[in-house]
Order: sequence, then structure tokens, then C-alpha cells
Amino acid sequence: MSSSFDRYQKRKLISSYFSVVISIALVLFLLGCLGLLVLNAKKVADHFKEQVVVTIYLNDSAKEVEVKQLEKSLAMAEYTKSTEYVSKEAAAESMKAETGEDFMDFVGYNPLQNSIDVHLKADFVTTETLASITEELSTKKFIEEIRYDNDLVELMNDNVKKITFWVLVISAIFTLIAVLLINSSIRLAVYSKRFIIKTMQMVGATKTFIRRPFVYKSVQLGVIGAIIALIGMGIVLYYLNETFVELQLLSNPILIGGLFLAIFLLGILITWISTFIATQRFLNLKTDALYY
Repeated sequence: MSSSFDRYQKRKLISSYFSVVISIALVLFLLGCLGLLVLNAKKVADHFKEQVVVTIYLNDSAKEVEVKQLEKSLAMAEYTKSTEYVSKEAAAESMKAETGEDFMDFVGYNPLQNSIDVHLKADFVTTETLASITEELSTKKFIEEIRYDNDLVELMNDNVKKITFWVLVISAIFTLIAVLLINSSIRLAVYSKRFIIKTMQMVGATKTFIRRPFVYKSVQLGVIGAIIALIGMGIVLYYLNETFVELQLLSNPILIGGLFLAIFLLGILITWISTFIATQRFLNLKTDALYY
């Protein structure tokens, strides 16, 4: 009978530990994924900003040396990420491929112009900077027109600011929820042993002596949960990096490593603090209060 009861208690204990580990792992995993989002939010925003193209249309009378000098000055400019010269013939071929029809058969000549497509660095994709660049380049007589989607730029910058704000707010809220959930799991695990805690206290054991094995076990569970969470984060990060190669999510391994270390330490810290507080609560309770 005693052996059967011991096995029951052991299964119950294992089940309790398992639920705590899973709770810690899930919470830390979600918190880590949110951390990855926060770390890469600017990179994602910059990627989309750099898709904005400033097209400089050239006069047919533009000399080759003038075009070459313009390309060189643009390439050396601090705001330029890349440039591409598009001849009127290449533009016609591109339009033909898009529409499936050769418009020159109807027009009789190529009305398109030679142009230079300029991709700016993300920090310079603002309405003010684009206006300044346009004003500076417009002084060159062989440039006929400069075009870019100003409405798209304004919309993109507004959305980036809003998204950044809400990501930070959600991160703060989620961190608080993570602490509360892990704390609740630890408290439930300690609650099931409240009578053992009080019995040890009644026979003369010090609070530090009673608290030590609970803290040690909880930290062990926190480490296991953190490792499971980190494995999940690693899988997600690898998949995203393979799927969205252009974002180069692994380009800063020190930052990624710092996040992984922070999640690991957070798992230990939260479990340690939660266990300390939970055991201290039951140590300070009177015996009659343990039944409520």
C-alpha cells in the first residue's frame, strides 16, 4: 500500500515539474521570439525603405561624360546605397516584357528616356531628404525630371513609427505577463509542499536551509525550460533566415547571442525570485493558515 502511494506521489511530483518546465519554456520561447522581432524591426523597416526608387530621367542631349560623372557622384554620395543606369532600349524591353506587347509597333519610335535608378540608404528615405536631393540634382541641365513616390515614403515612415511604438509597448506588457505566468507556476509547485515547509520549520530548520532545495530545484527547472525555449528560438531563427535571405537576420551574431543569453539568464532569475518569494510566504504563514 505504501509502495503504491509512493509511486503515486512520485508521478504527481514529476507531472508538477513537467508542467512547470513546459510553462517556463513556452513563456520564454514567446518572449524570445518577441525579442527577435524587436531586434530585427529596424532591419525589416530599413529593407522596405530601401526598395523606394528615385528615378532620374536624362535628356536625349545628355553627353556620355556628363552621365558618367553623375553616376560617379551619386555612387559616392552618403545617401546612396546603389545606382543602376537604365537605357531607353532596356526600358522598352522591360515594358514589353511586362505588358506582353511591343508599344513601338504602334508609336513608331521609342518615346522613353535614359534614366538612372537610385536606391537610397534607409536613414535618408524621408520627405525632407528626398526633397533636398531633388533640389540639388535639378540644377543639372541635362536632367529632365526626377520622380519618386512621395506618398509612399510618408506612409511608410508614419507606419514605421507607429509599429515601433506598439512593438515596444507589447514587449513591455508581454514581459510582465511572462514574469507573472512563471511566478504562478512556481508558486503552485511550492504550494503543494507547504506542509513539508512548515514541518521542517517546526523541527528547528532555518529559513535558509528550508529554502535552499526549493530554490535549487526551481533553478534547475528554469534552466531546462530556458534550454528548450532557446532550441525553439534557434529553429525559428534558422527558418526565417533561410526564407528571408535578404534580411540577413544572422548578420549580427553578437546581438543574437546576447538575446539568447538574456533569455537563458531570465529563466534562471525569474524562477529564483519566484521561488524565494513563494517559500518566504509559506515560511511566514501560521500553521492554521496553511489550510486556506
